[in-house]
Amino acid sequence: MTTIAISDNDVYIVECVRTPIARGYKNGALHSMQPVDLLAATLKELVKRSGIDAALVEDVICGVVSPVNEQGANIPRFAWLKAGLPKSTPAVQLNRMCGSGQQAVHFAAQGIASGHIDIAIGCGVEMMSVVPMGSDWQLDNPDFAKGFDFKVLHQGVSSEMIAEKYKLTRDELDQFSGRSHELADKAIKAGYFKSQIMPVTVTGTGKVIESDEGVRVPVDYKKMKTLKTPFKEGGLITAANASQISDGASAVLLVSGRKVKELGLRPRARIVTCVSVGSDPEYMLLGPIPATKKALDKTRLSIHQIDVVEINEAFASVVLAWQKEFKIDPSKVNPNGGAIAHGHPLGATGAILMTKMVNELERTGKRYGLQTMCIGFGQATATIIENCSYIPQSKL
Repeated sequence: MTTIAISDNDVYIVECVRTPIARGYKNGALHSMQPVDLLAATLKELVKRSGIDAALVEDVICGVVSPVNEQGANIPRFAWLKAGLPKSTPAVQLNRMCGSGQQAVHFAAQGIASGHIDIAIGCGVEMMSVVPMGSDWQLDNPDFAKGFDFKVLHQGVSSEMIAEKYKLTRDELDQFSGRSHELADKAIKAGYFKSQIMPVTVTGTGKVIESDEGVRVPVDYKKMKTLKTPFKEGGLITAANASQISDGASAVLLVSGRKVKELGLRPRARIVTCVSVGSDPEYMLLGPIPATKKALDKTRLSIHQIDVVEINEAFASVVLAWQKEFKIDPSKVNPNGGAIAHGHPLGATGAILMTKMVNELERTGKRYGLQTMCIGFGQATATIIENCSYIPQSKL
């Protein structure tokens, strides 16, 4: 039973869904599919689960980090049409790098909050096995990198700088990474992800994929210690304490409070605030710190009122630095593992983490969730949501 009153002027998440996350290589479970087909299936499933008339959807906004070739040409419009959904609904794709899927949710929420639309979808897709990361840029071109007043660095170099700045150790990073795999494995075995993941029938093989592919247990901590540090000789960052290259998609349906009441929908979470910030382009992955502060300031909430945190595990150093700044109970942070375990399909991860957070708040009966993501070259996104069916402490 909903315990918060529905306000006409608020924005609500009515439904959310994600695909399993597969390894983003030619031997990955989803590789034989096309990104447009994966997204089409996701959008179709979202509409089906919500029970809404698809003709009422006023926009589809999609995050894609490498928007070229198979992921170019406004992929959400093609995916919507391929799913057999109404031709009257427009769509657009965006690229805020790793924050793209979350930004898609933000733009959908902001369009609704402005009063210009009532129903929109924020979604994301990335198949890194089909369109390799970096396909759309010229970072290796020396002419492109000229003229900036900062060093144009690889994210891995920045993650090493952050580890040094916050005096993190290799053991801390590896232990956190192992935790991610162990928590994700526990969540899978307990069935926590079952309702949020749509099974995908893979084109060509007919095989049905139902679970995240990248989770590895038991964790081999001894092997972790032997891995090379590609970004710095004698450094700390390895393949084991960084996010995985992945394939996946996710979608979130957002509706105005007025329309929720008019259509008799069941809201699952309320958007409390959504922010984006710019940050130091060299220490580029520290953006979640000012983004979190801005989100908390706007809502007048304290970090200790946040019950569930989904901070993208681009690198373990990102999360551990954030935790040192906010001193939050670590058990609240990525309670079911993160991108180090299940992977990071760049444009989709923002919507995936939102889907995970909505479901975790419902599962635990907790109230507030915070999602934040670091972004290349110094940006970050943050969202705070409120569970519409949380259980007040007085009723526990």
